Amino acid sequence: MNTKKKFRDMTHEERLHHLKTEKNLQDKEIDYFRNTGALEFDILNGMVENAIGIFPIPIGIANNFVINNKEYLVPMATEEPSVIAAASNAAKIAKTSGGFVASVDESIMIGQIQLIHEDLHNTPNIDSAMKLIEDSRNKIIDLANTKSKFAKCIDVKTKYVNDDSINRLGQMIIVEIFVDTKDAMGANVVNTMCEAVAPKIETITGGKVILKILSNYATSRLARCKGTFPKDAIGGEEIVKRILFSYAMAYSDTYRAVTHNKGIMNGVDSVAIAAGQDFRAIEAGCHAYACRDGQYRSLTKWYPDSNGDLVGEIEIPIAVGTVGGIINTHPIVKTCLKIMDITNSKELAMLIAASGLAQNFSAIRALSNEGIQKGHMKLHSKNIAIMAGATGEKIEQISMMMIKEGNVSVSRAKEILETMNQNKKIEQ
Repeated sequence: MNTKKKFRDMTHEERLHHLKTEKNLQDKEIDYFRNTGALEFDILNGMVENAIGIFPIPIGIANNFVINNKEYLVPMATEEPSVIAAASNAAKIAKTSGGFVASVDESIMIGQIQLIHEDLHNTPNIDSAMKLIEDSRNKIIDLANTKSKFAKCIDVKTKYVNDDSINRLGQMIIVEIFVDTKDAMGANVVNTMCEAVAPKIETITGGKVILKILSNYATSRLARCKGTFPKDAIGGEEIVKRILFSYAMAYSDTYRAVTHNKGIMNGVDSVAIAAGQDFRAIEAGCHAYACRDGQYRSLTKWYPDSNGDLVGEIEIPIAVGTVGGIINTHPIVKTCLKIMDITNSKELAMLIAASGLAQNFSAIRALSNEGIQKGHMKLHSKNIAIMAGATGEKIEQISMMMIKEGNVSVSRAKEILETMNQNKKIEQ
């Protein structure tokens, strides 16, 4: 009889010992997973299956953000050296024109119930089934609302789609419930409501429900942000013109649009992660929104105003929450939200949208002027020094020397470090 413990049943130390033995890890490597920072292991173990530790991502503060006349400090969790500095710089420039202006829709999430029926291949039967659901709209809404004290189902709609996959399974009806999730992201409550009304829909139509789950394409929960960047503060009319050409390429060419939007998500994801949000859902929704007209395009738009200053706008679906999930259990997330000084999920959505717009401005400005590498490598120089083996004060010293020389590389960092070490030996 096999009495060996399952990994999930082991204690923290037992899991680490198992990994060390099975994968021949060193004590130092295992110690990385012992230090869980501000989180007790029991909290981690409750968040994910088979927890062993944490994967730390640096959190920094982007400043200068003014949104709707309120100033914010913005925690950003990211491993890229240039993200926080770029966002702060962009916000500083926008601040000279009054900062960002933002708005957001109500917190409406969509739940989907997939209904199939043998007779759905006939249009009259589809129309009949959809009519039955429409006639029972109020009953479906009332049933959904028995599952939550705070969220509220406000509408039910139907549509039908054809299976265009390789299987060609025919037509299906999609019943969509629209739920105001207030300050929650809403995944759990929407899923609960979908599961609750599914049997009712089967009874009404005589069909069979397959899927019942929320959609992360939150098109009824759009956040918008606008900022003006004075031409004199960004390099003059020529830079504005070059930025407009950069935007034109991102709007018109998918290959450029993907990288353009990745830069936007550098800002969006960094804030979302620090605030304990489902950044994968936000990513998926934003990228879907980028191709809503049939072609993948820029999520931002840029144009000159009557003074020739550069104006940027962003509109993206953002489903976020300030209650529920890890927000109630993760001490760092709770602290980051406190630093943001936000009062509701709408404010968080606007802050995330502004971060994406700011990040995009800095990226296209650099690309349109000196190129992305000069500024990026300048900020990356400390990482390069560490990679070369520098520690303590030498990291900053080597970084500054490489920036001054205009040669930021591991090989150059190693040369400088070797010279420093040799000079130290001579002095001794």
